[in-house]
Amino acid sequence: MQTTLRQGRDVTVDLVKACAILGVAIIHAATGAYQNQLGSAGWYSAVAWGSVSRASVPLFLMCTGVLFLAPEKELSGKKLWLRYILRIGVAMFFWALVYKFYHLAVSWNFTAESITGAVKEVLFFQHEDHLYYLHMVLLIYAFLPLLRLLTCHGDKRLLQYALGLWFALGIVYPTVQSYWPFTLLAGVPLQWMLNMSYAAMGYCLLGYYLKKYPLRRRWGALSLGLGLACVFGGTVLSSLRDGALNTKFWEGMSVGVCLMAAGIFSLLASVQGTGPRLGAAARFLSKASFCVYLSHMLFLHVLRALGLDGNWPLPVVGVPLLALLTVLGGLVVYVVASRVPVVKRWLI
Repeated sequence: MQTTLRQGRDVTVDLVKACAILGVAIIHAATGAYQNQLGSAGWYSAVAWGSVSRASVPLFLMCTGVLFLAPEKELSGKKLWLRYILRIGVAMFFWALVYKFYHLAVSWNFTAESITGAVKEVLFFQHEDHLYYLHMVLLIYAFLPLLRLLTCHGDKRLLQYALGLWFALGIVYPTVQSYWPFTLLAGVPLQWMLNMSYAAMGYCLLGYYLKKYPLRRRWGALSLGLGLACVFGGTVLSSLRDGALNTKFWEGMSVGVCLMAAGIFSLLASVQGTGPRLGAAARFLSKASFCVYLSHMLFLHVLRALGLDGNWPLPVVGVPLLALLTVLGGLVVYVVASRVPVVKRWLI
């Protein structure tokens, strides 16, 4: 989703980003279908779609690691801040305003007070929910020079140590913290856990590591299978136990989602050739992924206002259909907006 360093396209990154943006659209398209009766076929279908797509944001973060952490990539502080961080910031505030004004427009609430309030909310990072990703990216980009010290000067064992520490404190700990005996912990040990924004940096390092030291295909498949079983099975069992949808196992910093992300990335990295059509489609989706991510929720809002949600005709087909429509809308925005150089450079 982020800007690609201009040293040739990486097939793995294109495939992963294409997969990830489709997954993001499915995640958001599925939300309305969770209202089906708990344990019904429609509910199981919605949970299944929500589960298989859950690794999408971690996959984007892993691509960031591939693109920015390789030692051969030149990334000066000036280039980092004035090109990449500035671009993310400009796009983030612009699209945050777009969504604020959209909501004002549909509610016919264009007053001096409402406009001032909207601008104030944007300035203080009270943005549309899905823009949280850009908030994390700003922090991650700021830490890239430090992460690059690991990849440029550290050996394989040091990378494994860093990933092990991240996995323990940023993935396992958040997953088990609400279960006994970890609920008995108190004091400083409660602060050992990495919060989501900082734990996200570990996915960047994981992406770089798996690209440099790829898993065998069978291990990638095993990781994906175990992760999906944990994510889907854990969500179903905990939801049936609680009598309401429990999203604990859908969190990006959880063991199941991490295993899924590692498995999907490894399997796509093992692809030797894509063929001209698949390769072209992956490249196009990859290039457009940032724009699609930014704009697809507008189309989702409009479609829902028109009465179309993931339940039509049934969640098993309605969720991917709705997701596809939002992606297509985002692609139209990309094709049109990319013709304007300043818009392409800063806003999409």
